[in-house]
Amino acid sequence: MDETDPGGAEQLALVRDAVRKQRPKRTPAAAEQLPIARVAVDLPLAHLDRPFDYLVTQEQDESARPGCRVRVRFAGQLLDGLLLDRVETSDHAGRLGRLERVVSSEVVLRPDIARLCRTIADRYAGTFADVARLAVPPRHAREEKTERDLPTTGSLPIVDGTPWESHDGTARLLDPLASGASPRACVPTLPGADWPTLLAEAVLATLHSGRGAVVCLPDVRDVDRLDAALATVLGGPDRHVVLTAALGPQARYRAFLALARGDVAVAIGNRAAAFAPVHDVGLVAVWDDGDDLHAEPRAPYPHAREILLTRALEADAAVLLASPARSVEAQALVESGWCADIAADSDRRRRAGPRIVVAGASPSAPGRDPAGRGARLPHEAQTVLRESAPAGPVLVSVPRSGYRPALACRTCHAPARCATCQGPLAQPESAAAPACRWCGTVAADWVCAECGGTDLRAPVIGERRTAEEIGRAATGVPVRTSSGDRVLDRIDDRPQVIVATPGAEPVADGGYAAALILDASLVLTRADLRTGEEAVRRWSHVVALVRSAADGGRVVLVGSPSAPPVQALVRSDPIGFAARELAERRSARLPPAVRLATVTGPPDEVAPLPAESWPDPSEVLGPVPTDDDDVRLVIRVPRRLGSALSSTLQRIQSQRSARKAPVLRIRIDPYELD
Repeated sequence: MDETDPGGAEQLALVRDAVRKQRPKRTPAAAEQLPIARVAVDLPLAHLDRPFDYLVTQEQDESARPGCRVRVRFAGQLLDGLLLDRVETSDHAGRLGRLERVVSSEVVLRPDIARLCRTIADRYAGTFADVARLAVPPRHAREEKTERDLPTTGSLPIVDGTPWESHDGTARLLDPLASGASPRACVPTLPGADWPTLLAEAVLATLHSGRGAVVCLPDVRDVDRLDAALATVLGGPDRHVVLTAALGPQARYRAFLALARGDVAVAIGNRAAAFAPVHDVGLVAVWDDGDDLHAEPRAPYPHAREILLTRALEADAAVLLASPARSVEAQALVESGWCADIAADSDRRRRAGPRIVVAGASPSAPGRDPAGRGARLPHEAQTVLRESAPAGPVLVSVPRSGYRPALACRTCHAPARCATCQGPLAQPESAAAPACRWCGTVAADWVCAECGGTDLRAPVIGERRTAEEIGRAATGVPVRTSSGDRVLDRIDDRPQVIVATPGAEPVADGGYAAALILDASLVLTRADLRTGEEAVRRWSHVVALVRSAADGGRVVLVGSPSAPPVQALVRSDPIGFAARELAERRSARLPPAVRLATVTGPPDEVAPLPAESWPDPSEVLGPVPTDDDDVRLVIRVPRRLGSALSSTLQRIQSQRSARKAPVLRIRIDPYELD
């Protein structure tokens, strides 16, 4: 063929291109050592919940480190994955695909955290991928390249055991921690105790033993208080890091990297901090483990306390559960002997706390209307409010936020419903018309569907309406609210009244002169397994903010004086109440006395499950309808069969996933069981 001929040159070029296309692609050479990477691919499917083997090329050999992020091809798609390990051989009989790319050589999932993720996934009948998403935050590439800020290298301050002396914890907790031992303790903190300093001293003692610490707290305000205490007790703000979603992606990833690289040995934060990659962890601590904020709302719904207890067991680390009250789960740990009970006696608790009375518990004074004892703000509460306000701030605790968050017919007391969507009506402001809480429709001309009445009443009063009532009762004293997105963090000791919802109570300098706990009956009538426990927990937090009785501190609770939670508060006996609750759970065969699982889904999908091969013995209850169109099945087994129950549920999910059936919602030992 004459290449000078334009047509011939074009034909020759086409032939050369065809030859190039027929040439086989060069297969990259495998790494000489440990050429197989075991990768946890980010897959949501239960039947694929296992590592997959991929080939590591020579070019990837140095960067493909166990614990790093990779990209792999799976079923024709490029997916993210975490490299768990590198081995010499694979059990896969076919041809292995290779790692498409090492995203970053940064180790973000150490082997001990990977094992923890696997254990938690099995404990809660979930998948490794779901748990790993909780443990490893999203990557921020710029932060990985930023120059590292190394922490303070000076000597640690001396451990001051003084804050722990009143709790008998110096010899039983701090000294063993400092010597490298791993005590396990449940501590009900005394009223008025500076709990951030208590936790900070325990962390400092752990650092003196050369080990690290992880502390989980329920909300950001608690984290901020401990953050400030650690900066003081540890001798600087850079000996620990904070892990919360409120930090933002870059700051959170920076803190995560400081832990993963071993630059810092202390992590504090919310529930996700339970997976913090602290090296050589020697202490895991939870503040207020009964708060439902510790329960993860995403599948597989693990609880921070259970994650940390599992981690402590695997790492032989110390455990500290501290709270002004005591959860039933913590009491079970104490009664089993797994945790020591470091608690002051009842007399010491009463001396440390304020004087607590129940409004209406005593007969009315001569000449006073006995019906006044049933008022929302009875005479005893008004008297304490007027007498205490000049001496300092007064806290008024109400269980609901808003103005009038619920409305009912004044004639027949039927709940007021929206004519459009049947949602509950509420009054957001004093001058506002009733409106639906679901769809927002204004119901200016509401008519009761039951009796035809047109007048409304408010069976539930929110904190803003309460502030109006308090303002009339305490003339001349400023009244402020703290709730929702308008939370006060701290107040001074000037005379003022703070109306707050649970969890939004600000800390008062020098403590509150008094506190009123209103609408206690509203808290106690919740249809929930943890109603009494939650009431004692909320009220104990209020009591802890008030001055001692010796300093004139008083608390008035407006509610039923005979209710066990009320009696536990008056007697300053949260431990006794937790013990009674645990005994009742045992008799009713409820967690933590048993292992319980709920399976929720469409009726036709749940209906076959009672015939499954459940562990023997077991009880299968239901299915029963839920609030939506789904049904719920309850399975409970003895605690010794908890692993078998979780395995059975994992098998069911895997089989359903393989045949592309709808995913069922599975919860193991759900925090709330309505």
